[in-house]
Amino acid sequence: MAALDSPAVAELCQNERQEFLDASQLLLTYADNILRSPNEEKYRSIRIGNTAFSTRLLPVRGAIECLFEMGFEEGETHLVFPKMASVEKLRKVRDHIATERNKRMSGANSTPQATPSTPPMSSRSPVPNPVPPSIPLQATEDISSFLASEVRYLKTLQSNSQHVLIYEQSELQQRALQEIPVLDLKTRAQQKLTEVKSIDSDTGVNIEDFLLLELLRWFKQDFFQWVNSLPCCLCGGETQGRDALSPSAEDLRWGANRVENHYCEKCKHSNRFPRYNHPEKLLETRRGRCGEWANCFTLCCRALGFEARYVWDSTDHVWTEVYSTSQNRWLHCDPCENACDKPLLYEVGWGKKLSYIIGFSKDEVVDVTWRYSCKHEDVIARRKEVRESWLRETITGLNKMRQVSLPENRKQELLGRLIVELVEFMSPKTPKPGELGGRVSGSLAWRMARGETSLQSNKSVVFIPSEREKIGKLFHLRYNVVEDAYTRVSNNNEVITGWENGVWKAESMCRKVENDWKMVYLARTEGSSSAAISWKIECASVGLQIESLSVRTSGQTFHSGKIKWKLTSPEVEVEVNSDTSLHSYPEFLNSSEVELKAELCDGDGNTAWQHTQLFRESLDCKQNSLEIIIMLKDV
Repeated sequence: MAALDSPAVAELCQNERQEFLDASQLLLTYADNILRSPNEEKYRSIRIGNTAFSTRLLPVRGAIECLFEMGFEEGETHLVFPKMASVEKLRKVRDHIATERNKRMSGANSTPQATPSTPPMSSRSPVPNPVPPSIPLQATEDISSFLASEVRYLKTLQSNSQHVLIYEQSELQQRALQEIPVLDLKTRAQQKLTEVKSIDSDTGVNIEDFLLLELLRWFKQDFFQWVNSLPCCLCGGETQGRDALSPSAEDLRWGANRVENHYCEKCKHSNRFPRYNHPEKLLETRRGRCGEWANCFTLCCRALGFEARYVWDSTDHVWTEVYSTSQNRWLHCDPCENACDKPLLYEVGWGKKLSYIIGFSKDEVVDVTWRYSCKHEDVIARRKEVRESWLRETITGLNKMRQVSLPENRKQELLGRLIVELVEFMSPKTPKPGELGGRVSGSLAWRMARGETSLQSNKSVVFIPSEREKIGKLFHLRYNVVEDAYTRVSNNNEVITGWENGVWKAESMCRKVENDWKMVYLARTEGSSSAAISWKIECASVGLQIESLSVRTSGQTFHSGKIKWKLTSPEVEVEVNSDTSLHSYPEFLNSSEVELKAELCDGDGNTAWQHTQLFRESLDCKQNSLEIIIMLKDV
């Protein structure tokens, strides 16, 4: 068989010498077993989860394709050589592999050449030579592509399963404890626990649960730093990402195979940002993105004695899980977000299209995808990268190897926990309030590019006169953009924090703080071409209607940016003056509801979103940015 007749063998030959030799030896073994004993069933089936297959063939380029060329076909958990397959075809592929192997070995002059292509004729059993089954090339390519993704997943599973063992090094845990203010965190945790028990003595949490919360808070607020782009180390100016730089020996020592180039256009300097993967180095640098955060935080959890998992999400995020002994369950912990026990945050809040989420600890690997989804059917439809049977078998194999030396009582404990998890995975889930918001870590542009901002800023807030306001026949609302808070003056100066917590509708809106210019305002989200925001007051449901309406608001535009303010009700629509003065609108006499709306659009260039700004004020300004005063009367 000429080289051109076997693209699979040609592909196999592209591997490094030792990879080729190891893989080719196993391929020859599989082929020779069939040629020697063609009627022996055990030689015609290769279990995909078999250690030799998964480690010596599955990761090697062209190896699986060679098996398909020989005549093997894909089964549920095995590759099978059918009884009607052509043994002569298998022999030809086998001989080609042996020839290439002999060339490699003779060139090295280090080991004996490969065994003869087939056993002598006198020792061979007669073999049938039926017409080989027709296997469309496309089908073979599809299977090969499918297994290629399993190669990638196997490497990920093996790599993460091995990496988490580093957190168990006692010297490294002691190094982490030198950075963690353990006494302070424990004191704060005890205070919180005491406060909770004073309200509910039968609370289902303990000191460790509160210590975990304090660790998350400290890690986010005081210890680690998020990196979008580094400031230039020469001039302090902004930098932009360029092509990656080559890692140095020191970078590689700490697992930084990738080094980002944060280039400063001003002074033409390349600022190196190695993406370190060793948690000891991260204790020193204290910066990075979610990979560095979860890596270092998981170490800190283990240093404090928590059982912890490193959690990998195939849609490009990582975090930690910690086992709560008081609640007998695993708790989701995202240090980037300072979020605990909010597993639906990603699917519901960020809008992620989840598929595979795997947890790794010193004792086990667990597919925890179902904890993080309330849309299981959607997730199942997306899980097409690997076969479910392969994933189950591979994880089982990894766990068997990891747990082989564990005492029996520990194995039973892990099994009991897994059963509890499976019940949790299958139980219906409803998003909690804290799981509805978008991502907070990273720049807005970065979050938007990943589709991880809040799905909608609005919570459809409708202001309805309270009992106090009914009696006083007055609704009076103010918003201060500097404090980012509403004051409902007519309701005993009630304070509502957060611009989004007072709006009826909002689309592509955000609050922007310019620390360099010391200014703050509401604007369109980065990259958006238009945006809208509105506030709504309704009074018919409490037997009232509008007697008079006054509004004060403001907006500032730059270049070609446009802002259009208007007041609407089911009967009336009028334009609003936005000159910071209080204006009356008699058109709404006897109306039962009113909506104040701002539409933002246009602008020039890449920063067009900044060319339309609502309530722009300096950070030291005390003036209220928005004011709505409605005198009410009985219907």
